[in-house]
Amino acid sequence: MKPLHLLLSIVAVACLAAVPLGVTNTYYLHLIETIMIYSILLFGLDIVVGYTGQVSLGHAGLFGIGSYVAGVLFFHLQMPIWVILPAAILIAAAFGAVLALPALRVTGPYLAMVTLAFGTIIQILINEMTFMTEGPLGIKIPKPSIGGHILTKSEYFWLVAALLVLSLIVVHRILKSHLGRSFEALRDSPIASDCMGVSVYRHKVFAFVISAGFAGLAGALYSYSEQYISPNTYNFELTILFLLAIIMGGRKSRTGALLGASIIVLLPKMLDDIGTFRLIALGVAILVTVGSAVAVSKGRAEARRVAVPVVGTILLAVFSYWLDAVTDWRLSIFGAMILFVVYYLPDGIVGFVRNLFFSTRRAALSVKKDLVKEQDAVPAAAQGKDETLLAAKGVLMQFGGLKALNEVDLTIKRGTIHGLIGPNGSGKSTMMNVLTGIYVPTAGAVEFSGKSLVGLAPADIAATGIARTFQNVQLFGEMTALENVLVGLHHTFTTGLAGIALRTSKWKGEEQGARARALALLEFVGLDDMASEEARNLPYGKQRLLEIARALALDPQLLLLDEPAAGLTAPDIVELLAIIRKVRDHGITLILIEHHMDVVMGVCDTVSVLDFGQKIAEGLPNEVQSNAKVIEAYLGGAPA
Repeated sequence: MKPLHLLLSIVAVACLAAVPLGVTNTYYLHLIETIMIYSILLFGLDIVVGYTGQVSLGHAGLFGIGSYVAGVLFFHLQMPIWVILPAAILIAAAFGAVLALPALRVTGPYLAMVTLAFGTIIQILINEMTFMTEGPLGIKIPKPSIGGHILTKSEYFWLVAALLVLSLIVVHRILKSHLGRSFEALRDSPIASDCMGVSVYRHKVFAFVISAGFAGLAGALYSYSEQYISPNTYNFELTILFLLAIIMGGRKSRTGALLGASIIVLLPKMLDDIGTFRLIALGVAILVTVGSAVAVSKGRAEARRVAVPVVGTILLAVFSYWLDAVTDWRLSIFGAMILFVVYYLPDGIVGFVRNLFFSTRRAALSVKKDLVKEQDAVPAAAQGKDETLLAAKGVLMQFGGLKALNEVDLTIKRGTIHGLIGPNGSGKSTMMNVLTGIYVPTAGAVEFSGKSLVGLAPADIAATGIARTFQNVQLFGEMTALENVLVGLHHTFTTGLAGIALRTSKWKGEEQGARARALALLEFVGLDDMASEEARNLPYGKQRLLEIARALALDPQLLLLDEPAAGLTAPDIVELLAIIRKVRDHGITLILIEHHMDVVMGVCDTVSVLDFGQKIAEGLPNEVQSNAKVIEAYLGGAPA
């Protein structure tokens, strides 16, 4: 951590610890305590919503599970808090796993509906299981005791603050590790993540379970804070508030989670008083007007786009002084403010402020360059003269009545570059998808090093030693070039969640080794000077090279390149050919799909030709080039 960041963190913790000493009103102390508890839940929810891109409407239910674990264990068994808090985390995480395993097989609105149903079921069960939960009557819980001493309100505030800081550190460490990179990658491109050996389904479940654990902790702390819990607390409205807190505060930001928690706790209460509402409306109008003027002057926004929010906030401020009371308008105003943030601030308030006043570049990762040299970045693949590395026999890929591949045979010799060409729609990319597990063939066999690949998931096929690039570039756009390659090196990490949270020496060694290897791979393809640049900001030709570097991070025996020269300029193509030859010199076998015939003829040892899903020719490049069937397929007629 940088010295300035460390100093600011110490000051923030000291200020938080001093709150009970300066705030004597127990009502305000309770509000701040609730904000901290909600923040713990939002740290976990942000992993699911902000990083993996899933929409969960079940976190109020998980929050309720944590609360009732605390309530039931104390009410029936008089368990101490040091037993109750770990139990709440583990039981909520277990329920999260039960929910995630089936729910995360669906996406989009279906996932939202499944998680919403889960939250509703939990509320009903809490209400009906009176033998355990006391049903609608609820459960009263006193402040916890430690060593026979019952904690005062101030002492419990400090306990919650300590757990908030601990949760913040743990979440930050998880998200800055290889797990966090995996979560972020599967949001940007699930297909690319799977083909990099990062199982999308497994990591979504893992993220959901971690998030559920934090919800359980927050729920248990909430029950002690309120000293009374009932089923009506954990309703659909609370779920929506949690989701809106992430959206309004800003995703992928712990500061955004803290701000979002503050908004959903304080804003409804502030809107009860007309004087407070007027101050808020006036402050928002001034902030939006000044911020929009700065954004337009710096060229970061168009005047036409900021006109509506500026006029809208000014009208809201005028409207507030016209009203005599705000009680009847509270929900309408709250909803309008939420819509404004969601529509005009897609990155949340924290994201808006960051984009307006600070650099949007991601912080560059520190790398010990001397750990790995460029020549060691790509290890030599296994050798075997004239050995068959991959064999596809009678592959049929049928979509309804369309046969994209019709009884195709393909044999790839180890250490060669095998070209796969054909007109558009001939089945080349479909064959790539079959070989990498994205499609399961309707019939036929695919064997790699003597082992069948049919039915294996893309992540499992990647683990066997097959890597690929994509016809349409599939990079993780919000991550830097170095981080993209680090996702490909995910397989080199063996440290578990506990080691990540504790930052053990084992994890530090794996992380530094992976960073050095990733930089060496970027140097291998000539991108080491762009390591800290976000992938989406790279020139198109460099994005193609970054895909190759990321694929090489898997230590593949077989590398599949899907039209790597598409859209490249002549100098870029020359650079690409040099890199392909360097890869082949390391003993790696390549399958090359390409429309540039000069590229195919220049580097391929063998060429196979597909047309309408069938193989029509195969042989040496010169033989294929003069084949009558190939000429007819490309030109639409027999050769003159």
